[in-house]
Amino acid sequence: MLLQNSNILYVHRSILLCLHRNITKKAKLEHVGLLNQCKTDTNYETGQTFLHRVFAYRGVILYPWTAHIYERNRETSNKLQQHPDESRGIKQSIPKRETYYQVLVDSRDSAHISAHSEAVTFLTNSGNESQSLHTIPGIDYVSHEDIIPYTSFENIPLHHELFEKFLVRSKKQLLQATETLNTWQKKNHLCLELTNVHRETTDNIRVTAMPFFLGVKESPNSSQPSDYWWRYCIRIENLGVTSVRLLERYWRIISNGTVKTKRGRGVVGREPLLNSDQPAFQYSSHVSLHTATGQMWGTYRLEREDGEPFDVRIPAFSLESTLSTPESDK
Repeated sequence: MLLQNSNILYVHRSILLCLHRNITKKAKLEHVGLLNQCKTDTNYETGQTFLHRVFAYRGVILYPWTAHIYERNRETSNKLQQHPDESRGIKQSIPKRETYYQVLVDSRDSAHISAHSEAVTFLTNSGNESQSLHTIPGIDYVSHEDIIPYTSFENIPLHHELFEKFLVRSKKQLLQATETLNTWQKKNHLCLELTNVHRETTDNIRVTAMPFFLGVKESPNSSQPSDYWWRYCIRIENLGVTSVRLLERYWRIISNGTVKTKRGRGVVGREPLLNSDQPAFQYSSHVSLHTATGQMWGTYRLEREDGEPFDVRIPAFSLESTLSTPESDK
């Protein structure tokens, strides 16, 4: 993405250019919209088109959630101590409340962003009453501060298979929710609900974790326990000036008093480089437990440009089953 003439938004069709770069390269650009004033005191409305401040994709807002933000900062991580009781610090900080938006991501930008196919996942019934995970790609959760609003110049302002099902133009030509979107939100409230966001910063690397409860997968064998499923979205962001590469992940998962560990190379099959061009990477994964509650925490091993390895903390977060579906907005 590229900004010119202060408030006109342009896009170069062959490559996505991020806002945080001061680019003057000559290229064939197309007008896509007029930038709007960012809101500081009120929320954005359903149907607001926007540019993501970090990942620079085009999107449209579907629904706001009010989440509790738990944030911790650490100055150093060279010798992180790993203790099973680390999870006790999950909610040490006093949470603040912040609006996050559930959004559709423009499919034209998906291949150019440093995020791993952001999506929402549902635990649904398939044939013969069996249950499976069903994923809809191109749906993300975005903090209020990462929204850069604009008014689109395009007849079809966003390319996504659900756009015309979820949004329709009013008589004033504003995008508004369809009954299909309202029904979809109500029906899938359990899997879509965002209540807690956990952030932790170590040596200028901020890790954000967002857990989502998906439901219970019943065991076909009555003698076997059921599985409780969660999706968790992780964002790793380099707030410094030195490039770093993510090499390894190390997780601890506690359930029913037992701690399990998982270690592996990179994340989702990649070892992302976090630099000035692409300072953040985001991905989602899943976890299942035989109990209705649990906790997760861990570390990432990163490497600086000079080859020096260091560890950063993944903030501890609770895995909580929420089987009720409140009617009011969160």
